[in-house]
Amino acid sequence: MVVMGRIAGPFGVLGWIKVLPFTEYVDGLLDYPVWWLGEGNGRWRQTKVGECNVHGKMLTAAIDQCSDRTAALHLKGLQIAVPRSQLPTLPKNGKDGYYWSDLIGLEVINLQDECLGRVVSLLETGANDVLQVQDEKEDSTERLIPFTDQVIMKVDLTAYRLTVDWGIDY
Repeated sequence: MVVMGRIAGPFGVLGWIKVLPFTEYVDGLLDYPVWWLGEGNGRWRQTKVGECNVHGKMLTAAIDQCSDRTAALHLKGLQIAVPRSQLPTLPKNGKDGYYWSDLIGLEVINLQDECLGRVVSLLETGANDVLQVQDEKEDSTERLIPFTDQVIMKVDLTAYRLTVDWGIDY
């Protein structure tokens, strides 16, 4: 499964949900008539998507078995995923980009071979995506590193490693 968004909460009183998509375009999830909902622990449940609309940077959607606001409220925070087999295959060289879910968990090292931490999340800023990197040491430093050609030197999905031109003291 590839996580494509998160349920942000209820929308209205008829069981609709607000969805924060993690796709390149806000309407990217509209391509999938079936979503899988889960907490990220490997257990997913399938749900059919009814009507779905773009609402600013969010989606609003009616889904199966969610007919009132209370039911929608219980879904808040759940991840939305689709099977990887339904996604377009991206070349391993990254020419057409990467799925965010493939980057999360990668070890981040700089050109001096210093470990900066692991990618815990990504942020979409409009200009470029930003890696949220968490240091695994006791001080638990968080770094925000732009995902640009000038900073990202190499993405090695096989070795679970991302090499960046970024100082440890930035």
